[in-house]
Amino acid sequence: MKRAIFTIVFLILSNTFMTFAWYGHLKFRQIKDLSSLPLAAIILISWGIALFEYCFQVPANRIGFDGNGGPFSLLQLKVIQEVITLTVFVVFSAVVFKTNLLQLHHIAGFACLILAVYLLFK
Repeated sequence: MKRAIFTIVFLILSNTFMTFAWYGHLKFRQIKDLSSLPLAAIILISWGIALFEYCFQVPANRIGFDGNGGPFSLLQLKVIQEVITLTVFVVFSAVVFKTNLLQLHHIAGFACLILAVYLLFK
């Protein structure tokens, strides 16, 4: 149980950093000191943020993988990671970009993801 909790917490942290690395730079144009940075600088900043993603992603997979004594199969780890990624992205886009993202078809899609998780763990 402890390994499962660590795995999920690390995946949440990893995906939070990943989302900032992939999408956070889209807000740079609104920040005076960052608005004129060249693309190469944006890429380097994103890589720097992504380093922290890997610092959590790799241990999460090592701790959680059943081949290393963890509670999850490789497929289960991947599905958990995808659900966390989409959840973190929805929260990020709502908070950082102020988007009204959750419409009925989005909720239906999330319900399908939850069903997929259920089926993989059955």
